Amino acid sequence: MFGISELALLLIVAIVLIGAKKLPELTRSAGKAARILKSESKAMKVDDAPAGAPGTPRVVQGEVTRKAPGTDSAQG
Repeated sequence: MFGISELALLLIVAIVLIGAKKLPELTRSAGKAARILKSESKAMKVDDAPAGAPGTPRVVQGEVTRKAPGTDSAQG
């Protein structure tokens, strides 16, 4: 009967022999996935950051479609 250490050694040898051809491809794809994850997390941090310095109001460009109540051209 095999013990746990013998079975683990046998499993490692089988993985190395059978998966030796696929190992470079697997490591390459794992590296690509890590780079994509890193770039996406950086992009999310940039999107969450405020546009200007803290406390500065945001300016939204647009058109005034109607006068606000209480505004008059004579007051101006």
